[in-house]
Amino acid sequence: MSGNRWLIYVLTALFTGACSPRLQPVASSPAPVEKPIVKVPEAKPPVKVEPKVSLISLLLPFDLDYLDKGYNNNAALKKANIAVDYYQGFKLALDSLTTFGYNYKLQVYDSKDLPSQAHALAYNAQIRASDLIVGPVFPVDIKAFTAVLTSVRKPIVSPLAPASPATFKNRNLVTVNPPLEYHAWAAAGYITTTLKPKKVFILKSGYSEDNDYLSPFKTAIDSLSKKRIKVNQLTVVHGQLKVLEPQLSLTEQNIFIMPSTNQAFLIVTLRTLDSLGKKYPITIFGHPSWKDLTYLKAELLQRLKVHITSSENINYKAPETLSFIRTYRKNYHAEPTVYAIKGFDEGIYFGKLLADGDDGLKNITRNDFTGMHNSFHFEKKTGLGWINTHVNVYKYSNFALKQVK
Repeated sequence: MSGNRWLIYVLTALFTGACSPRLQPVASSPAPVEKPIVKVPEAKPPVKVEPKVSLISLLLPFDLDYLDKGYNNNAALKKANIAVDYYQGFKLALDSLTTFGYNYKLQVYDSKDLPSQAHALAYNAQIRASDLIVGPVFPVDIKAFTAVLTSVRKPIVSPLAPASPATFKNRNLVTVNPPLEYHAWAAAGYITTTLKPKKVFILKSGYSEDNDYLSPFKTAIDSLSKKRIKVNQLTVVHGQLKVLEPQLSLTEQNIFIMPSTNQAFLIVTLRTLDSLGKKYPITIFGHPSWKDLTYLKAELLQRLKVHITSSENINYKAPETLSFIRTYRKNYHAEPTVYAIKGFDEGIYFGKLLADGDDGLKNITRNDFTGMHNSFHFEKKTGLGWINTHVNVYKYSNFALKQVK
């Protein structure tokens, strides 16, 4: 074996008789048999497999040209800060994933918050070759960018804007922040399954913006309750609610839906509801942006049992959040903003999907995720891409928001 030649020869003995003069038969020798030569294949050196490198393009509104001119523009600086914070959080996430052996190449582009710039970037060959595109950030820029990239089958992540994907109509779009209609469905779901009222009151301000929330809410409440919950609508003028008093219950919670964000309307109407609350049990569901309206005082919101929906609520006492803050400070010598936290969560989520290969992004609807600021549960909508539909419900308690669903 082992490649050496060897042969086996069989020798036979000749036997002769001694008793007779006759010719004795002679046994002939058989032909030698040659065994096949067995060769052991030479060991080939292992093929060196290059690690997969995922190419990611970030399109963020740094607006560097404008800032270089030295203008002191607060709006421009605010957008630049958003871009920087998001980038640093996203990059920190990729750096964390590389410790597991994953590899990424990150390309960063300045979208300048200009639709014309976003439109031009859509023709960039390096961006088109990316495994994942994140950005632009603002809706007008997203629309200009996605209008060009209609056939390129690469995921385009809308990282911060909760704008409805129907605005863009791009099948490759990934909307991370749930649009307003999913907040309306979450509120309707909680009212239907938890509070179970016989009727709800919708208080309108008279401004058309209310319909962005009201239309999906009415659809949701009718669908989820099978129209067993009666919906009463009233356009409130100067906080006058006397017409509703005969319909209010003295013993059961009276559920009010208030989709407005108009300051004058809210201040006057909530004051009236606060007075009614001394006699009638009142629970209010407000617009998700109420949590950012500083003129709405927590004491009042708590007395009125105000509920709001939210797709982000960071627990700054959670161990993972504290760990992130320490790492961010160490790397960037700054405090992380909510945009840095969002950047980190999205970097971890999409970076891991890329590392899992093509199946990761193709199966995004089966890859849920819980981050520091929100959870991701994506649904695929025909012609609109993937939409994160996860929304939590909160209630004001102990002068803070407490999650109830």
